[in-house]
Amino acid sequence: MAEMTPALGARNLLVNCANARPGDRLLIAYEPSEHGYFDDDAHECVAREAERIGLAVDAVDVGFDADNPHLSEELRQRMQGFDIILFLARLGDQLRFSDMPQGKKVIVSFALNAHLLGSGFGNAHHAAFLELKNEANSVISRADEVRITCPAGSDVAGKSSIVLGPESDTTIMRFPMSVFTPVPSAGFSGRIALPGFLTGTGSRYYDDYTVEFDGPVHALLRDGRLEGFEGGSLDVERANAHYDRVSSLFGIDRNFVHSWHAGIHPGCGFPWDAGSSYERWGGVAFGNPRVLHFHT
Repeated sequence: MAEMTPALGARNLLVNCANARPGDRLLIAYEPSEHGYFDDDAHECVAREAERIGLAVDAVDVGFDADNPHLSEELRQRMQGFDIILFLARLGDQLRFSDMPQGKKVIVSFALNAHLLGSGFGNAHHAAFLELKNEANSVISRADEVRITCPAGSDVAGKSSIVLGPESDTTIMRFPMSVFTPVPSAGFSGRIALPGFLTGTGSRYYDDYTVEFDGPVHALLRDGRLEGFEGGSLDVERANAHYDRVSSLFGIDRNFVHSWHAGIHPGCGFPWDAGSSYERWGGVAFGNPRVLHFHT
């Protein structure tokens, strides 16, 4: 078996995901390590490999803004001079449902550091996981029923109304490709075992981003709506308070469950303590096949 290295992961990103060719212009929009999410060795590694294969490389510090993520006019104009824009920054994920400059290859990387670039997560051929995603989409879209179970007590079933087209997914390319297209939750009902906590999706950030539980908690789903929680009284109170607060904060339908999907990338892992940073864990581990998450 060939040795896995961060450089090979960076090349996989550039060549197999971005389809970069010598002479292409690459802009790396990075988030400095001082924000506690990405490590600087990620953008440094990608820049070195990009130069090695003949790309014209520039980098820009886009920082992190939890409250008002946006593309500044200066950054938008700067993007016009490049063929490929790579986000090694949460800004790319925060804006994944927003308009990006037309005619550009825009990629968001979930490999937060050189360690992940050098693992099976970063080194496994990108095209293989595009094929796997398409096959998973096809199977789910044709199924008469999809049933989700787990040893912790999850048991959810329904028929998929997945729409396979550009409108069903984000237009930004993901690297690594680690999930199939989100499946609408409408028509799905059952019990969902929570993993000891509730946490955010990475598109919005707020104080008390995660709430932890003392014991087992199950969310009750009926036809794509949250009906409540089962578990210890204090844990149920915490879960309900969290939903009350976050839905009020952003003016969203408290009980609407938008969609779900599971990981498809067995190389995806988070070899650090999840509790040390649920934000980082949530930004990586969702691609593991043992993890399925609902968007609410």
